[in-house]
Amino acid sequence: MADTAPLLKRKRESEAEEAETPSTDEKEAGVGNGASAPVRLPFSGFRVQKVLRESARDKIIFLHGKTTVVYPATEKHLQKYMRQDLRLIRETGDDYRNITLPHLESQSLSIQWVYNILDKKAEADRIVFENPDPSDGFVLIPDLKWNQQQLDDLYLIAICHRRGIRSLRDLTPEHLPLLRNILQEGQEAILKRYQVTGDRLRVYLHYLPSYYHLHVHFTALGFEAPGSGVERAHLLAEVIENLECNPKHYQERTLTFALRTDDPLLQLLQGSPASQSC
Repeated sequence: MADTAPLLKRKRESEAEEAETPSTDEKEAGVGNGASAPVRLPFSGFRVQKVLRESARDKIIFLHGKTTVVYPATEKHLQKYMRQDLRLIRETGDDYRNITLPHLESQSLSIQWVYNILDKKAEADRIVFENPDPSDGFVLIPDLKWNQQQLDDLYLIAICHRRGIRSLRDLTPEHLPLLRNILQEGQEAILKRYQVTGDRLRVYLHYLPSYYHLHVHFTALGFEAPGSGVERAHLLAEVIENLECNPKHYQERTLTFALRTDDPLLQLLQGSPASQSC
């Protein structure tokens, strides 16, 4: 959010210089015609490209296709968009069970917006594909970071219908039909809708994920999407193969990921004798 400050400053200066002249939008709305004084809103003059109406997710406004404004912004949003130092941490299976999982369960992490999408209470018109099976099905929707105007930064998310699968750590061979459906049917749906073949897609899961309901990312192979680095992204095809080879792979494996230096989980994991920061 910090990158919006210079833009807003320039815009306010421009508005001050043009205060005597009604804008085109004001003329069309009948504002400034002598009947009433123009009303200036915080983002007056900006062209709003998209507002997700009635979405349970954050209300995100895209200004001129370059600047993202999140409103209302919580302290969590501010921390997310502020540059901070990162540290790599190695989390063992025991670390997850004894430290990470209890920490997550102590947080009030609502994913009601996910259930709203799955129940068609929000963003139903954005669904690209759905397998409605309650156990092995999913919905495929464009990610909010993709404006769907070009394919270079194609970005979609598959959200599984089945509840209770929080992350990579919960996956067992029981979930292989679901994972295979997401990989195969997701690629087929993207080919049908966008004419992008599977070998031009990066299909992966995040660990740690941004929210704790199993979801899979589909991005254009040439697009360096946020979180697509080796310290966070796990290719879905390899996840499937790992589970085929070892049913307890993700319960036993040590996983490496990055945490912000002010993240309480970092301090908890660094204090564990079984794990170490890199």
